[in-house]
Amino acid sequence: MISAIIVAAGSSRRMGLDKIFTLLHGKPVLYWSLAAFQNCESVDEILVVTREELIPDVEKLVRAEKLTKMRSVVAGGAERHLSVWNGLKAVKSEGSQYVAIHDGARPLVTPKLISDCIELAKKHGSACCAAPVPDTVKRASYEQMVTESVERENLWAMQTPQVFSSALILQAYAALMARNELVTDEVSAVQKLGKRVALLRNDDYNFKITFPRDLPLAEQVLDIRAGKDRPVI
Repeated sequence: MISAIIVAAGSSRRMGLDKIFTLLHGKPVLYWSLAAFQNCESVDEILVVTREELIPDVEKLVRAEKLTKMRSVVAGGAERHLSVWNGLKAVKSEGSQYVAIHDGARPLVTPKLISDCIELAKKHGSACCAAPVPDTVKRASYEQMVTESVERENLWAMQTPQVFSSALILQAYAALMARNELVTDEVSAVQKLGKRVALLRNDDYNFKITFPRDLPLAEQVLDIRAGKDRPVI
């Protein structure tokens, strides 16, 4: 069994409004992430982790869109790693072999990208979608003054889904909880065990909705994928 945990418990501070229910082509941003996992043949069950007050809204969305793979909606925590831990504890541990963890605010993920990441994880025990960093990178002081250059060779920007064997990711997060440590993604948790994570290069759009300006760009990407002649700005 392959389980998917969609993490949608953030505060949306930078967005200025609740981004997972912001409309993207007439449907909530969260819908597009859920639909990709629903339509991925490799995925058997979906769990959503969200803020407690949003659980009824997520459940209503699931019913309206007939997302048959949805198994449960659980309350998240104050930080991302706590939300992921809540999701992991809700997974059917006796049947789940791999867990895919995805940001609910990445609506441009595709069933093929999910499937490819799962297959890579089956070979290596863990895998993550990522993209090479194309820009010149600088390190700066707290005063926002440049202090040094960072060689961009072999630098990758992490994306989701991030996929792991169930035993590995449970071990990694149990260790985090025991040490009361914070991580910003699941790869970091697994790295703390000294384990390696394979990267799946993704050259397609898979950005996270963070600012209002991201919405029109995401709509254009969806239009292009639907065959509409609309160049990306």
